[in-house]
Amino acid sequence: MPQPLPPLNALRAFESAARHLSFTRAADELHVTQAAISHQVKALEERLGVKLFRRLPRRLLLTDEGQALLPDLRDAFNRMALAIDRLSARSAVGTLTVSSMTTIVMTWLVPRLPRFQAAHPEIDVRLMTTQRLVDFAREDIDVAIRFGTGKWPGVKAERLIDKITAPADLPALPLLRTTEEEEWPIWFAAAGVKLADPIRGPVFDSTLVGVQAAIDGLGIVMGPPSLFIDDIAAGRLFRPFPLAVETGKSYWLAVPENAADRPKVRAFRDWIFAEIARGEVLAQP
Repeated sequence: MPQPLPPLNALRAFESAARHLSFTRAADELHVTQAAISHQVKALEERLGVKLFRRLPRRLLLTDEGQALLPDLRDAFNRMALAIDRLSARSAVGTLTVSSMTTIVMTWLVPRLPRFQAAHPEIDVRLMTTQRLVDFAREDIDVAIRFGTGKWPGVKAERLIDKITAPADLPALPLLRTTEEEEWPIWFAAAGVKLADPIRGPVFDSTLVGVQAAIDGLGIVMGPPSLFIDDIAAGRLFRPFPLAVETGKSYWLAVPENAADRPKVRAFRDWIFAEIARGEVLAQP
């Protein structure tokens, strides 16, 4: 049965010192002290029961045992480095699964995906639409866009949009429409906001259904406040004007904490925040 391997740090210290024939240069390479390298090499020699170096006053020389160990050990470290490189390369490509609400996907994400694909042709984006929260531990999902407080356990959540402070902020959000489709243009005209593009988004056949969709986080709806006093008082709905309102809820980019640094996830995160920097956060296409 094979003997247990010596500590990896000791093997790495020997390999570096043998390659440089210097404890000092090995310490610089591995970002430790010379004393640490000397101690690790001595511990390795004691573990193996052989001398690996001849310690001369001004230099090191490998013993026969050290010369026999170095090539195989160097090859092993090279193969480990190649394995890590291949794994890193694979994690930067392949399929990136994004889960989001239908409104965000159809009105904002899909029209802009060509820019992400042009920047990252090695990544295939798979879109999934659902309102429920994602269980990253059980589902094959890399990134989620959700509406809420952003306080979800085991999840790194980054806020995508800030609070609404002026009527001009509204066109950059999903606007829900009822059968009275002219309400939004009339309201924006009265607010002095010029719309660059036609208003698009889900159309509901009743204000009540549209308001429930807004409560569920699909977007912003127009309706008579007097009919929804209880929802406003309970915080399920809020009126952003005439005062700016901080509700604690927003749209968030959510990823599992242990996957936040994966190259394909980081690429998508950097891209979506670049889109935000363009001033088009959740803007209508």
